[in-house]
Amino acid sequence: MLKYCTIVILSFWASGALSQSFKGKSTSIDMLEAADRSLEVILEKYGSKKTFLLRENFPVDERYKADYLGDGASGKQEYAYLWPYSGGLSATVALYEQTKNKKYKSIIDKRLVPGLEEYYDDERKPAGYASYISSAPVSDRFYDDNIWIGIDFTNLYLLTGETKYLEKAKIVWDFVYSGHDDLLGGGIYWCEQKKTSKNTCSNAPAAVFALKLYEATGKKEYLEMGKSLYEWTKVNLQDADGVYMDNVRLDGSIDRTKYPYNSGQMIEAASLLYKITKEPDYLDEAQKVANASFLHFFETDGSQRLKSSNNWFIAVMMRGFVQLYKLDNNPAYLRAFRKNLDFAWTTNRDENGLFYKDWRGVKRDERKWLLDQFAIVEMFANIVDLKL
Repeated sequence: MLKYCTIVILSFWASGALSQSFKGKSTSIDMLEAADRSLEVILEKYGSKKTFLLRENFPVDERYKADYLGDGASGKQEYAYLWPYSGGLSATVALYEQTKNKKYKSIIDKRLVPGLEEYYDDERKPAGYASYISSAPVSDRFYDDNIWIGIDFTNLYLLTGETKYLEKAKIVWDFVYSGHDDLLGGGIYWCEQKKTSKNTCSNAPAAVFALKLYEATGKKEYLEMGKSLYEWTKVNLQDADGVYMDNVRLDGSIDRTKYPYNSGQMIEAASLLYKITKEPDYLDEAQKVANASFLHFFETDGSQRLKSSNNWFIAVMMRGFVQLYKLDNNPAYLRAFRKNLDFAWTTNRDENGLFYKDWRGVKRDERKWLLDQFAIVEMFANIVDLKL
């Protein structure tokens, strides 16, 4: 689908754009200190007394209704839905990976995982995590929500060797793969209760999840499932420019919307496949999608500024760039991320230390969404140990 003959021209353009920066001097802030301080602020501002759960927004907005659940949102909720809550686990796992600091392991085991278990639903089979706490009326279960949690548990096992994490990851995988069937030639649905589309966000990260499970267990069935999900997504949802579209519906129509995390997860999947198999085509593809994603999701005026989006979509895109950097040692893209993170810390925070989501620094929303905040912490953490 992608006309790869254009890649040399695009790479030349990208290298030129990357030679420029935001106006003003980069501060080269201490990313670990920024991540640590921001995590403390988030847990304080969004915390709820006598529970491990967190609020969805700060300040609390009585008018807020989640718009990311389709028709699965059930109006006012006292606590955050699963997706934004789980961002705290991803951010803290990233911090623990970089530092091995027992402080972060304690936050994971004594606060975030107990809170996460409030969403665990083993009444429906296979067991999995529901979009809202199990003490409330029954809520939908999303395959992609579960994938992010499964990836975090697998990462924790790879970091610690503690089998409790691997066992949880396997339970989550069984739920995720129950969303797979042969319609449209394969692929995993987005939502257990709405099997109307198969999305990049439920297939690209499922490939990453499977490949990490292969790294954790050595079982070839995970490698084969990772390869299959990667190929299905590439065939069905990659656009001609190399960037990934959102979903394909069962009637064959395609939602062509492009979100940063979808392409980022395909970069990560291709990078992991190269790491495992050493087949050069995977590395080549990861580099091509990275270049296309840079052209699409960063401003084209040479500023290196990220286009505003859900900050967590950007954080998950960055995971792919980090994994690729570990293979090809090309720092150019991550230097661009770093400049944006410098800007977020020095210029784009409010008086509470919470981040705005407009990367131009113009729009200053009073309400701050929990997941946008955790996303910045994850990005700070993931860039800590990189020699840029």
